[in-house]
Amino acid sequence: MNRRGSRRVFGPVVSRRLGRSLGVDPVPFKTCNQNCVYCQLGRTRNFTRRRRSFFSTTEIFSEIATSLERNRTPGVDWITFVGSGETTLFTGLGPLIRFVRAMTEIPVAVITNGTLLSHAAVRRELRTVNAVLTSVDAGTHELYQRINRPLPDLTLDRHIDGLVAFRDVYQGGLWVEIMLVKALNDTPEALADLVRVLHRVAPDEIHLMTPTRPPAEPWVEPPDRSILNDAVAAFEKIAKVIVPGDPDRDLELDDQLDAELDQALVDIVIRHPLRENEVRRIVERQLRAQTSAILSELASNERIRVVDRLGDRFWCASDSDFPDRRKDAGPTSRTVIHA
Repeated sequence: MNRRGSRRVFGPVVSRRLGRSLGVDPVPFKTCNQNCVYCQLGRTRNFTRRRRSFFSTTEIFSEIATSLERNRTPGVDWITFVGSGETTLFTGLGPLIRFVRAMTEIPVAVITNGTLLSHAAVRRELRTVNAVLTSVDAGTHELYQRINRPLPDLTLDRHIDGLVAFRDVYQGGLWVEIMLVKALNDTPEALADLVRVLHRVAPDEIHLMTPTRPPAEPWVEPPDRSILNDAVAAFEKIAKVIVPGDPDRDLELDDQLDAELDQALVDIVIRHPLRENEVRRIVERQLRAQTSAILSELASNERIRVVDRLGDRFWCASDSDFPDRRKDAGPTSRTVIHA
């Protein structure tokens, strides 16, 4: 098994929303300014508000160029900046975006929780991308605290004000993601509060999400289907609504992988946990033989662990923090860096 460090560029992965997407991850694992109860990467380990240059932009430039060359056929539909935490905490994000825009016409997306759009510098960096996928999970500060568990100085008003300021200068596609969690933000009152704040943001699309990957907290569950229908009806007054699809088809490894299947799988799993049966299906499709041996090698890799959530087994990063106790508490192991 390949033991070298993970690459900052991974995939392509095939997603329902972005097609064949080449991922660029510019932050260390679970470095974030929030600690969302539903996060598929587990609890936040490095809790920070400070933007930093975590990695060499030159090395990431080289990885992007190499990956694009390797995937010239059948091609890449999107280049997506998506962090193992909060993407915009990387101070080199602006230069990376400019580099990609100069070298290719492939559209660029940024996935972010949106909290740092309250900073004018971050708004400038993201103005030239084709799509920004940001999150709004609550319409009141009390619920924002319960779901997203941010650093103390982050408030819902500041978050929404930043999104509104960005909307005023941004000409690309602003897609707001809402993660609906049972018994938290799926009540009629919570949905009405979300409608109120999203009217201010005026997104181009609203993407409804439900927990289908391993949530950080074991008590997190998806809402009832009837609630999802109510949410669609409420948000359709604001923008086009995209509803959840088949979780097994929302994210897959591309058929055109490089020769290092084990490394490619690790690079995906530490950023997008996969069900155990998904990992098996990918290996079988790629190699069509020696499946059990490859799975055993992957399972013994020091960077992979298996997590039980939502009645299923997921392959995740080995250093991810998924508590077993069913209570809503902050991470006992998190480290505050440059807060």
